Amino acid sequence: MAHELDPRPLLDWCASDLDVLMDCLRRAVEIESPSGNRAAIDAMAQFFAAEIEQAGGHAQLLEHAEAGAAVLGEFPATAPARSRKESQPILLLGHHDTVWEAGTLASMPFGLRAGRAYGPGIFDMKSGIVCALWGLRALNAVGIPRSRPVRIFLNPDEELSSRAFRKRLEAEARKCGAVLVLEPAAAGGALKTARKGVGGFRITVRGRSAHAGINPAAGVNAITELARVILRVTELADPEHGITLTPGVISGGTRSNVVPETAWAAIDARVPTMKDARHIESRIRGLRPTDRQARIEVEGGINRPPLEHGRAEALFARARELGLRMGLELTEASTGGGSDGNFTAALGIPTLDGLGGVGDGAHARHEHVISRELPRRAALLAALIATL
Repeated sequence: MAHELDPRPLLDWCASDLDVLMDCLRRAVEIESPSGNRAAIDAMAQFFAAEIEQAGGHAQLLEHAEAGAAVLGEFPATAPARSRKESQPILLLGHHDTVWEAGTLASMPFGLRAGRAYGPGIFDMKSGIVCALWGLRALNAVGIPRSRPVRIFLNPDEELSSRAFRKRLEAEARKCGAVLVLEPAAAGGALKTARKGVGGFRITVRGRSAHAGINPAAGVNAITELARVILRVTELADPEHGITLTPGVISGGTRSNVVPETAWAAIDARVPTMKDARHIESRIRGLRPTDRQARIEVEGGINRPPLEHGRAEALFARARELGLRMGLELTEASTGGGSDGNFTAALGIPTLDGLGGVGDGAHARHEHVISRELPRRAALLAALIATL
């Protein structure tokens, strides 16, 4: 069906409705939704649930006592499927939490300057959610049928590693034939066809305390041992291959005149493949102390599997073909950051990421999207939905 669809009417409709789209985006940005703030997350979930209903779908709020509500939207097919496989839903995957604390709007308000829209969470990733809703609206407005149902899952704690709803979003993905992730685009509007796996380790060394002046030899210095361990861990990194291990936090000891009994370090890990993940986990869990009187404890691991290159090949080819018909030269990129698309790709479900807004400044004060790109992203999502 891809060769039959002309996506330009979709683009024309989205461009003609840009003012309304931008107003929706402004209202979304002005509902601050920091991760872990249940009341704020619930307000954001209610907003997007109402917008899903406005776009012709049915929305459910999935409550969680700590993370706040997730949103599950359903849009039934509008045309009969040609086969059982082609009746599988498409899952649009996003998150409505942000890294910005409540009150950020006071110093970082929504604003339009030189063709860019600014505000906390606008790039990562409220613009992607709004574009998805406008893509669905465009299909209805232009009269293009969909043989697949569309489901949209909005996660309330993606920025906190998706602890609350990972099992539910994976269950939703297993019902679907493809996943389109509404995370922001890579530089220049590139789609994301690979993401590193992400993990964290907490390495604790247990030693023995003693008086640092009277009898230091009676102690076992946990900080000294931890320093040796950190050097051994960082030697496992292979940046050219994409494996990074970054000590980010260290702590230990009580007073300068006490041989420290305990010390710990938090290590950020990024890996391009599951083979690398297993190797790194094995090596870190196999650490042994240089001082045999010390003890090493390891917690954590790779908690977000990699979206390995090749899992999105067919979806990217389709997106590129449709993009060319709209005058878009789409490219692909890989990134060290993780998303919920890592989970769905690890299940073997075709997953294409980076379909959200084009801009810059994720997690930074200059966070913004390029306004004129929003209709193009909405139209691209609509065309993908119609032709998959």
